Amino acid sequence: MLKVAFLDRDGVINIDYGHVYKKDNFVFIEGVVDAMKLLDANQYKIIIVTNQAGIAKGLYSEKDYNNLTAWYLKFLKEKGIEVLDTFFCPYHVDSKIKKYKKDSFNRKPNPGMFLEAMEKYAIDKVNSFTVGDKLSDIEASKKSGIKNNYLVDGGLTKYIDHQDINIVTSLKEAVECVLRK
Repeated sequence: MLKVAFLDRDGVINIDYGHVYKKDNFVFIEGVVDAMKLLDANQYKIIIVTNQAGIAKGLYSEKDYNNLTAWYLKFLKEKGIEVLDTFFCPYHVDSKIKKYKKDSFNRKPNPGMFLEAMEKYAIDKVNSFTVGDKLSDIEASKKSGIKNNYLVDGGLTKYIDHQDINIVTSLKEAVECVLRK
């Protein structure tokens, strides 16, 4: 069984400038590379789960998304970080493009991407965790059976009951918390 760190992309791995699809706009958040190295050193596999509504909105294409993904995965690999898999959801109910206009079970807060990963890999839910920057990330994780969840604080904590959510300032802090347990 694999211990997995499920990571949202924008706002957790890279700075979320809104609909990031060009490598010129993809800026790793400080400490992310070190945090990912710590995950690897402690036998955690990394799976990225990301909503990509910009595709549905016609702001960029799946090809643009795939090109950026290939670029940052290559960058991480050169740093000694292996990402096990990436899952993305290009669908949105308000899509301007017919083929992407739907209420997808994969779009967070629905758990589809997590469940797809669990179907593809033997994942140890008890020892796996999720880091997201939106409540929809955490909600999807919980619906898939992941109990250990970390929300990168974007000022939301004053609005939510976070008794079962760990509030952190970054991926690096989340990883440090997991490794202390």
